[in-house]
Amino acid sequence: MIQLLGIPFDSNSSFLKGPALAPPRIRWMDQQGSANAFAENGTEILQGLTYRDLGDMDLAGASREQAFRKIKAQAAAVIADGNHLLSIGGDHSVSYPLVSAFAERFPGLHILHLDAHADLYEDFEGNPYSHASPFARILESSAVDSLTQVGIRTLNTHQREQAQRFGVQLVEMKSYSTAFLKDLKGPLYISLDLDVLDPAFAPGVSHHEPGGLSTRQVLDLLQGIDVNVVGADMVEYNPVRDVHDMTAMVGYKMMKELMALMST
Repeated sequence: MIQLLGIPFDSNSSFLKGPALAPPRIRWMDQQGSANAFAENGTEILQGLTYRDLGDMDLAGASREQAFRKIKAQAAAVIADGNHLLSIGGDHSVSYPLVSAFAERFPGLHILHLDAHADLYEDFEGNPYSHASPFARILESSAVDSLTQVGIRTLNTHQREQAQRFGVQLVEMKSYSTAFLKDLKGPLYISLDLDVLDPAFAPGVSHHEPGGLSTRQVLDLLQGIDVNVVGADMVEYNPVRDVHDMTAMVGYKMMKELMALMST
């Protein structure tokens, strides 16, 4: 069964706090009744049927190092018996401990990273564990076999050099197509940063970056994946910046589609 885990952690956010508040707001979209519980492929996404909700981790007062250790240990425990895991909430730094746990459980792990930002900084503003750096930490450990980044539209010279250094497959928005789907391999871990979407579709993110994907394009992308998806995270939703829960509902929609993908 798929396990759902909330990660209320945003201590590594470089601009605005708020992603720590994301998990309960996304859950509320399921509870308040304006949408049904079905993914577009007909899978019913219900607590107790499709998934088990583990609630939110208790990370109050934890240092960055303590939080990362707890997140990795929790993820490792969940997937040890073959469970799938979808985590929601937090800034993008949480992907580092999550992927670390998955890489130990699934040798030859591949990552699909959907984001406006490459998050490859060696050391962003003096914090090597910033939400702008998780994929540099992941790749320097040689723990995964490949990283495909889609939706990128903020590359600077340093991050482009990092992408070349680590052999990242980049699908930038200026030349976006879905041709990369045929090259994806499993086992696959998906990291979905909601700012991959254009701000018109997802205003509730800390870093508005115009020129992104539409909600439909992201849904089509997910529905076009044809390899074994073993886990996923959905990060960087910031309820503080949301407008009438627009982004929370997008997050709930993506949650259902990710679970449907892991159920196949």
